Amino acid sequence: MASPEHPPEHPAEPDASAAPHVRADPVYVIKARLFRVLGHPVRIRILELLTEGERTVGDLQAELQLDSGGTSQHLSALRQHGVLESRRAGTSVYYRLRDPRVSQLLAVAKQILTSALLDSHALLGELEEAPPASRRQ
Repeated sequence: MASPEHPPEHPAEPDASAAPHVRADPVYVIKARLFRVLGHPVRIRILELLTEGERTVGDLQAELQLDSGGTSQHLSALRQHGVLESRRAGTSVYYRLRDPRVSQLLAVAKQILTSALLDSHALLGELEEAPPASRRQ
């Protein structure tokens, strides 16, 4: 039975009346926007490349194997949300991480994912080793 100390394994749908204040809170809105802009595989790869240092749009385009329009869209979204900075030198535009802690965020995300995958791998190993009679149906 569920209690405050032991919530149900599959909680009911969230109470719609409790959520509006959270959705309207500027702090949560800003955080959600940051994670939303980071929520694209190409953008994550761009950030990983920029953890190594500043790169031109052309360098990123070649590495990502994207056309200029696609690359520019991703770079623009990251810049608009304050994740990247750019500078022009002649005909080239260079991009860099605005805050070096983005590299730390990526590293922590990798650690979290690695840990979860290792846990899953260990569980899979236990299932493979368990005798058939003790496996759950």
